[in-house]
Amino acid sequence: MIAEALDASPFRAVADPTRRRILDLLAAEERSVNELLRHFAISQPALSQQLKVLREAGLVVVRREGKRRVYALDPRPLRQIHDWVGHYERFWTDKLDALGRFLDGDA
Repeated sequence: MIAEALDASPFRAVADPTRRRILDLLAAEERSVNELLRHFAISQPALSQQLKVLREAGLVVVRREGKRRVYALDPRPLRQIHDWVGHYERFWTDKLDALGRFLDGDA
């Protein structure tokens, strides 16, 4: 059960650069599989597998438009990632502040 939850998590889904690119494209507008395929040098079955992972993670929704399947981004699950990364933001802020002090000659 835990392994299944991790497999369908937004964290796993965004770990792959192809899936991140799909999300970027869908953030701009809804697209069919054929429209998405134009942006990748992969087969249709490979793209469908990537979309399946994104669907299972809840990051994309699909609807039928005649014979076409149209995919759209559902960004709500990305909130989990945002919240988790936000927990570590203080480390970045501290490092950037230290860099700023160094560059200003205050270090």
